[in-house]
Formats: sequence, structure tokens, C-alpha cells
Amino acid sequence: MGQVKKSKPLAAFNSPFELGVRMVYLLNSLQPSGADLQKLVLLDYAIVYSDDLGGPPSLHTPVPYRGSEYMSRRDLIAQGLYLMSTRGLVAVVMDEAGITYFAGDTARSMVGALTSPYLRELEGRCRWAATTFATLSSRDMTERFAQQGYLWGAEFEGAAARELQ
Repeated sequence: MGQVKKSKPLAAFNSPFELGVRMVYLLNSLQPSGADLQKLVLLDYAIVYSDDLGGPPSLHTPVPYRGSEYMSRRDLIAQGLYLMSTRGLVAVVMDEAGITYFAGDTARSMVGALTSPYLRELEGRCRWAATTFATLSSRDMTERFAQQGYLWGAEFEGAAARELQ
């Protein structure tokens, strides 16, 4: 009899699937506009830690040094966008301006069909982020986040230094 290969369980959190779902919700809120990967990475940070940016309470519990999180998620977001594009949830347009992602034909149906409390909260954060940041370019958002990113890290570094004294 053959042996069954043991496979590693798929990660549920911070996986391409989770980030892909967030991208579907985000792109649905940005309609009819889309966004490039850099802007989506920054918008993902904005929807997860919205309180840092003067928005509604953060979707996830704020963690120390979260200011650098948005850069570590770039590859996972790209993988998630690809995954969702294979299901028609994300559309990809390549032109002389680069690669832009849009909500796919079935994105609105998915967002409307899923009703868990977390996903309703996610939808609200995505609407807030779209309203707040949609008109900013990726470059403008990167500069704004870089300026404020220092404060996110310093906030915890300062608290840790005070505790050591």
C-alpha cells in the first residue's frame, strides 16, 4: 500500500488567501478606480490599522513596530491578487503606466454575499480608506506613510525606553 504524504497545513492568517480577500474588498470600495501594488500595500495597512491614520478603530489589534508591517506584506498581497484574479474577483490591466488592479466582475457579488461581523467591519474600513486615500497617488501615499511611519515605531520605542529607566 502507498504512503500518504503529510502536507503542511495552510496558514489562515497573513496568507495570500486572507490578503487576497482583503484586496477584493478594497478594490470593490475603490470602484470605478483601481490601484497599483504599492498603493494597495499602503491601503492594506490603512484598513488594518485605521486608527493610526485618524480613522475608525483599527480592524486588528495594534502591535509594536507595526509601521514596518506594510513592507513585509508586499509579496503576500501580490500572491493574493494573483489568486483572486484566477477567480475573476480581481481584474488586472497592464499598460504604459504599469500594472493596475481593479475589482473583478464577481467582486461585488462576493462582498455582498459574505456577512460575518469581521467582513462587515472590513467593508467599512475599506470604504473609509477609499474615501480618504483614493485621490492620492502611490508616491504621495508612500511619502505620507514614511513620515508617519517614524512616529508609529517611535511611539513604542519611547515607551520601552521609559520602562527601562
